[in-house]
Amino acid sequence: MNRREFCRYLAAVSGAAVLSSCRYIPTAELTGPKATAVPTGTASPSPFPTATNAATATHRAVANQSLDATAAPTSTPEATPTASATPDLGLSQVALVRTTDRALGVRRAIELLGINPVRGNQVLFKPNFNSIGVAPASTHPDIMRSTLVALEEMGARSITVGERSGMGLTRQVLQLAGVFSLGEELGYSTVVFDELEEEDWIIRRSGDFHWADGFAVPRLLLDTESIVQTCCLKTHRYGGHFTMALKNSVGFVAKRTHSGGYNYMSELHDSAHQRAMIAEINAVYKPALIVLDGVEAFLSGGPALGKKTTTGVVLAGTDPVAIDAVGVAILRLFGTTPEVSEGKIFDQEQIFRAVELGLGATGPEMIQLVAGDAESLTFAREVEAMLLAG
Repeated sequence: MNRREFCRYLAAVSGAAVLSSCRYIPTAELTGPKATAVPTGTASPSPFPTATNAATATHRAVANQSLDATAAPTSTPEATPTASATPDLGLSQVALVRTTDRALGVRRAIELLGINPVRGNQVLFKPNFNSIGVAPASTHPDIMRSTLVALEEMGARSITVGERSGMGLTRQVLQLAGVFSLGEELGYSTVVFDELEEEDWIIRRSGDFHWADGFAVPRLLLDTESIVQTCCLKTHRYGGHFTMALKNSVGFVAKRTHSGGYNYMSELHDSAHQRAMIAEINAVYKPALIVLDGVEAFLSGGPALGKKTTTGVVLAGTDPVAIDAVGVAILRLFGTTPEVSEGKIFDQEQIFRAVELGLGATGPEMIQLVAGDAESLTFAREVEAMLLAG
């Protein structure tokens, strides 16, 4: 089944009942290598690590039913919402693929979303190269390549990769990471945000922001039709608490717009409102697609060094709030820092402020996890339980 046939399939099943935030699409309906149906009733050892802090919360009754692919709906047809590639439920879909193969995970996650927000558009692609550290410190080469190839296959008119590193000179970091050489191979251009001229930056201000006098973002960010970002799954020991989709947007903000100019990064990192300010950056743009590499994660430390473990998951979505909430739930499942573990997930300051600004899902009940195979579905159950518990 090719991509177009897959989308037709999604439209054809749009009358299927959805009883909660989890949705299951059989693996046999997905394209991509090694896509095989999972026989029911067959047990096999899991290739993935077991979460060390598994959720103990009880699912909502409707969630218990929805997580069984064979469960029958209990509500009346008139009251039953429908599943489709673009549901009208106001839910934020997050595709979840349990895998240690990053390239396969990216392709399957994008297919599970069933959307194409880049066809015919100029695309600005924002990876996570805050430093030259290996994943999860920075974007893994397989995530970078597979996402860019997917965007090209989806019909992007042009692709520009843009980045500003925080730990190291951006040009040097990108050179060492192979970003320029990959651009020559795949035909995309690369913009080093630090090297933009003064007129290439725009100051964004709001009376509601915690920034003293706004912050500077590239004009390119505001002018490009589709913004795509790849982020990592990790904690942040310098005040952010965690760094995923919302925090990755800090790389759009200038450190200084010109030599000797105001230092926006000093203001951010010295502020008691750092996490709220991170969320506020995201108010200036809406991502077309987010891919989170959770194959490995920092459970503590970060962003460049930390306690690393294999978490074995790739996420995709369009809502940075939902992506980060699911990411926090995964970190909690494996055991993470007190700052990330305490309280309700939607009370985490980055997420709380993003909700105040209307940037995404307003609560865990507004997130719909989409899984495409039995292993992913099992893990999605645990993630949903953690979301609902906190």
